[in-house]
Amino acid sequence: MKIGFDNEKYLHMQSEHIRERIGRFGDKLYLEFGGKLFDDYHASRVLPGFMPDSKLRMLLQLKEQAEIIIAISAGAIASNKMRGDLGITYDDDALRLIGVFESFGLYVGGVAITQYTGETAADEFRHRLDDIGIPSYILYKIDGYPSNIEHIVSDEGYGKNDYIRTSRPLVVVTAPGPGSGKMATCLSQLYHENKRGVSAGYAKFETFPVWNLPLNHPVNIAYEAATADLNDVNMIDPFHLEAYGVTTVNYNRDVEIYPVLKAMFEKIYGECRYLSPTDMGVNMVGNCISDDQVCREAGKAEVIRRYYTELCSIKKGTGSRDALYKIQLLMKQAGITPEDRRVAALAMKVEQETHAPAVAIALENGVMIDGKTSDLLRPSAAVILNALKELAGIPHETLLISPEALQPITRLKKDYLGSKNPRLHSDEVLTALSISANTDPNARAALEQLSGLKGLDAHASVMLSPVDEKIFRKLGIYLTCEPKTQVL
Repeated sequence: MKIGFDNEKYLHMQSEHIRERIGRFGDKLYLEFGGKLFDDYHASRVLPGFMPDSKLRMLLQLKEQAEIIIAISAGAIASNKMRGDLGITYDDDALRLIGVFESFGLYVGGVAITQYTGETAADEFRHRLDDIGIPSYILYKIDGYPSNIEHIVSDEGYGKNDYIRTSRPLVVVTAPGPGSGKMATCLSQLYHENKRGVSAGYAKFETFPVWNLPLNHPVNIAYEAATADLNDVNMIDPFHLEAYGVTTVNYNRDVEIYPVLKAMFEKIYGECRYLSPTDMGVNMVGNCISDDQVCREAGKAEVIRRYYTELCSIKKGTGSRDALYKIQLLMKQAGITPEDRRVAALAMKVEQETHAPAVAIALENGVMIDGKTSDLLRPSAAVILNALKELAGIPHETLLISPEALQPITRLKKDYLGSKNPRLHSDEVLTALSISANTDPNARAALEQLSGLKGLDAHASVMLSPVDEKIFRKLGIYLTCEPKTQVL
């Protein structure tokens, strides 16, 4: 993979700036962690070289002083909102995150359910948290938010929210995804802490948009595409420009909420230590890009992937036409089209030639690999085998798994499990390949190349089954699909 980001430099610079920010406040610091704390795959896609667990690695250095609060909106719970990169709902991901954090020895202090208006699904989720011994807290939807500052910063606004009881000096507020109410959770806590005589501060660890990259940089455009359903808009920070005469990039929700934060700090300290939304942030990403062109191309590729993802979501009934239109505008802004995704063109070409679904993968060296539908294999399985052959230097005509080994599996599916389509999924073929690897050197050599699929782009001419999507995701393949349903 072409590297465009210096991760080690980032870890050093970012951790130093976080320590400096902690030192500014007295009793407690609420640190909002934007994006994914444990598995920031979006960042790793648009900043090749960024490790998905970078934030976690930094936090582990402070684990004795830190506790974690997970924020999740009641609306996301009620609508079964999904994490597209993992294929699970936000509430299931919150439970997953609790387990992950605790497995690393990090203390999870509770879950904040934000923007609550009486959702039954949110109440049921609280019962699930009770069962595992995790405290939960309710933060209500506030009328006039975020413009009616006098109402918000009052006993009828933040004052109605539950007070989250914390015990450590650094409180990290994270979430399964954007729009979960992390900042509102922090601000509500500042209000409650102030009433209790606690000197608490706030800082923001937000990776995107990158404040010191141009507004129209593809990495920043990719962030807008990723949050198209939230209608986030990257914009010049007017407060920073006025205070310092320096142009920086932020996004609309931070700019809109800044007056609330400013008013709160003025009530707590008599002054606001932050002169702009950008001042709130601790983000060294822009200083650690080692190859700008690589990151530009990665950002453009991500925007196109988001376009196809939204098309498929609409086909499944979970997407938004407004989000799609926004992504199309962002593609024009970045000077790209769907045709720039070469694997998509190849997959559609093979489908037209064979009159059956096809999948294509682009290797790092530029070689394009296709997988066709056959009597035994689905194209998702075929393309993985073909890509592994290419990576291992095995001739294409070589059989890695004999038909005699595959046919019993198809008979099992058809005759005993009632499957109407006996063609094998990618997980079934990989299992057969691993068995063959015990006796066949070619199969063993191919199996050893699985890690080489990570970070590769793939495209299917139809929407793949959930089973195949999951395998591609686990292999780290960046899959997109045409918004067409077909039994494979």
